[in-house]
Amino acid sequence: MKKLFIAMFLIVGSFAVEAQELQWETDITKAVKMSEKSKKPILMFFTGSDWCGWCIRLQKEVLKTPEFAAWAKDNVILVELDFPRRTPQSDEIKKQNFELQQFFGVRGYPTVWFATATKDKAGKIAFTQLGSTGYVAGGPTAWLDGANKILKKS
Repeated sequence: MKKLFIAMFLIVGSFAVEAQELQWETDITKAVKMSEKSKKPILMFFTGSDWCGWCIRLQKEVLKTPEFAAWAKDNVILVELDFPRRTPQSDEIKKQNFELQQFFGVRGYPTVWFATATKDKAGKIAFTQLGSTGYVAGGPTAWLDGANKILKKS
């Protein structure tokens, strides 16, 4: 019995550690460099982290799960583009997030865009839009099914 408990604790603990290891970038330039190096597309999560109920729900039900963490580690570079009401942000981050919101035509939250990106010699970033999604009922399995369909189209 004791061995079973220890084994279960280790299994559950490994999922918790994996979920905590996710690295969400906030600097799109850094994310593009990572994407070019790894050849992985970028997942951009447009959110209102301190006021948007559906964003908080997407985080809880999908983005903070072990299933999502395992999938993300192998498939995408994660970028959080936040539009908080109470949490302070630098002017640089606000400007970057607004420009990306305009470019991708984001009108509501949460919105998740998948894209590939390249940077030219002048430092200008060019995006190729692969597709978008938002909150999907059904937990990580349903959300990841949709994400995989978007990524397979590219």
